[in-house]
Amino acid sequence: MEIVTAQQLERWIASGNVLERDARGPKVIALPDGLFLKIFYTRRKPFLARLQPPARTFARNAERLRQAGIPAPETQRLFWLDRPAGLSACLYHPLPGQSIEQLLRRNPEQINPLLPSLALFIRRLHRRGIYFRSLHLGNILQLPDGQYGLIDILDLQFKFAALNRWQVRRNFDHLRNYLARQKLQNFPIEQLLALYQDAP
Repeated sequence: MEIVTAQQLERWIASGNVLERDARGPKVIALPDGLFLKIFYTRRKPFLARLQPPARTFARNAERLRQAGIPAPETQRLFWLDRPAGLSACLYHPLPGQSIEQLLRRNPEQINPLLPSLALFIRRLHRRGIYFRSLHLGNILQLPDGQYGLIDILDLQFKFAALNRWQVRRNFDHLRNYLARQKLQNFPIEQLLALYQDAP
């Protein structure tokens, strides 16, 4: 992984559009050339962060998803930021499309027709042993061709077999909690779960 200076980081932030930030600073920046810059903050000590940098995990997860036929961002560059020490980042090609949460907030009536295909997509993930603990409506994208893809995929594991009932239940419990936190109780979660259970 290459090292990028704080000055280069500041130039990226100044020239781009910050899409996501938290109390620690910008997290996702859309750059003028169409790439996204994603910064991974960590509470681990710099030495420990370098052993398994989050940017590398993100890139590896994206590659494994694409190999499994699941659309995911395509990483172009991985690097360290020299200040503050221990931060890793990446440049990637974003997936086109809109998140299910964006669609829901814009027009709730368009969600019901999507539920069967969305249930099939989640079922496909689970059957392939893809355990995305943070699976929620904000990180599932509907692509222009009608397929679904995943973003924000750092918190993702690949199991050797299909997910068990406990893992499936935890995934849907997380989704319920997310809907409550985001005040999206108008999303028909029970209907989605019923379609998931009936999926072939």
